[in-house]
Amino acid sequence: MTATAGRQRVLSGMRPTGRLHLGNFLGALENWVKLQDEFECFYFVADWHALTTDPANSVQAPEATIEMTADWLGAGLDPERSTIFIQSLVPEHAELHLLFSMATPVTWLERVPTYKEMVDELGLESPSYGLLGYPLLQSADILMYKAQWVPVGVDQVPHVELTREVARRFNNTWKPVFPEPQAKLTQIPKVPGTDGRKMSKSYDNAIYLSDTSEAIREKVRPMITDPARKRRSDPGNPDICPVFDLHRIFTPEADRAAAAAGCRSAGIGCLDCKGVLLQHLLPPLAEIRERRERFPARPRGMVDILHAGSARAREHARRTMDEVRAAVRLTP
Repeated sequence: MTATAGRQRVLSGMRPTGRLHLGNFLGALENWVKLQDEFECFYFVADWHALTTDPANSVQAPEATIEMTADWLGAGLDPERSTIFIQSLVPEHAELHLLFSMATPVTWLERVPTYKEMVDELGLESPSYGLLGYPLLQSADILMYKAQWVPVGVDQVPHVELTREVARRFNNTWKPVFPEPQAKLTQIPKVPGTDGRKMSKSYDNAIYLSDTSEAIREKVRPMITDPARKRRSDPGNPDICPVFDLHRIFTPEADRAAAAAGCRSAGIGCLDCKGVLLQHLLPPLAEIRERRERFPARPRGMVDILHAGSARAREHARRTMDEVRAAVRLTP
């Protein structure tokens, strides 16, 4: 199976967590949108992966999927240029994961750094097989579409390396079917939340892509700045100010330099500085929100897009599994 029109193939996915925030956009989604111009892209809602850490809340997945898909479309993912689908609507992923599990040593999974981190973070005394095996399910997700590239941050590179090992193990055990994908490193900018910590839904410090302009203003105005700047007349240090982390992303160099100089000299106050940021932060988020609102949930909206994309993805998956079954040769 070759990529359409000679283009190489990219695959990535997100767990359905509901509304996405600015950190999600800058860390992954913005790059996904750009990749559409050069690659044949497959982007999926990783709903089975969501069960590995929170199986009891599966009932929340449908609504969370709709909210996340709205943000994808608002950000610029185009269902005419990318295959956008739901993992669980392509059951071939589970079959390929099962076959991979027969040939993959447990020690390969135990050494994945994020597995140990998640066990510690969640305080699990007896982790589920699903949590241990989720990097192998990721391998099935990637190899099912014979993706050449997987856009990831540095912390996810071990997952891509595992996928390469899994492909080699399958090809050597049975028959060459899978190419070995490469990590396409994504530079993730430092995106602070309104309290200065990393932007996170769990910290309740996030600016969401669906927030109105007024809601964003209300979040930015009280945002933490240089703690040493207690009075308007105190000079500040932009290098340690969370607001300036956002300036570095959104504000053009000339305006950013002027704001930095005003901060250091106490020529402007923190609210003035935030006002400059809002001038450049609000317009791109307004564009995302306006695109987002063009797509109704149903009918003939996001649900139809997801089901149509899942049908296209399944066509690819069926062809891959025909090759896989022919290689494994279980049945007469």
